Amino acid sequence: MPFLPTDSVSLSSGIQMPVIANGSWAPPTGNARAEVKDWTLTALKAGYRHIDTALGYGTEKSVGLAVKESGLKREDVFITTKLPYTDHSRVQDSFNESLTNLGVDYIDLYLVHWPQCVDLEADGRIKVTSGPTFVEVWAEIEKIYEGKKARAVGVSNFSVKNLEILLKSAKVVPAVNQVELHPYLAQNELRQYCKDKGIVIEAYTPSYSKIRNNPVIDKIAQKHKVTPNQIILAWHLFRETVIVPKSANEERQRENLNLLVLGDQEIKQIDALDRGERICNKPNEHGLVWGWTMEQLGW
Repeated sequence: MPFLPTDSVSLSSGIQMPVIANGSWAPPTGNARAEVKDWTLTALKAGYRHIDTALGYGTEKSVGLAVKESGLKREDVFITTKLPYTDHSRVQDSFNESLTNLGVDYIDLYLVHWPQCVDLEADGRIKVTSGPTFVEVWAEIEKIYEGKKARAVGVSNFSVKNLEILLKSAKVVPAVNQVELHPYLAQNELRQYCKDKGIVIEAYTPSYSKIRNNPVIDKIAQKHKVTPNQIILAWHLFRETVIVPKSANEERQRENLNLLVLGDQEIKQIDALDRGERICNKPNEHGLVWGWTMEQLGW
């Protein structure tokens, strides 16, 4: 059955995760990251009960302040945050840093943000290191889960290839895999693999302007008198994908929660747009994505 905007999905750990989150990424310029507090607060007032952040975004403190100022109970807001790829050698300390930033006693969902381990050079360039490997990192993540400081744990940007490696030794199967996913990158093989393993698939960057401008999307939107963005998000929910749209605009935040159920034929038309195109994390001129080759990433 398609997800409805108000639905939650059961994770393998036994907890419920709302199927729509508001993202909280912001650029490291001006007051952008501090302003996340204000538009996270409007999202919570609009009805969002799932906020997605990451230590690497630099917005955890803003999210924590918004949750506090919302007047909502801690248990009524599902918070996702992530371990940076620069912190693979300090998992426990990094996790505790996130707890402090957010001002909470536990995280609802804690993700390994990327499978690769890197160092940042003084000039900002990325240097890939030999370890710890993501298998070793996951063993530390499992300790956090066993200590009940994270109610569920998962991964992000993991392919079938790297999930297969991880699952050979994992005691805890990741509850979630958060990946780039949209009509131009439908990730059908990965979706089926995760479904078979009991891993919930979650889409970051679920919508892009170049996809919203696609004539097929636009025609369906005009038929239903809604925005192209609403059509794309509705496509995700029809496919039982958890989504993380990010909006700082109060009207669009409400719009993202007001989604229709598309018909089978409309879904097929959107499915046909898949072309395996990565937009958010595409390889650079050297064929690398944050220091790893496409082969290493399993993409």
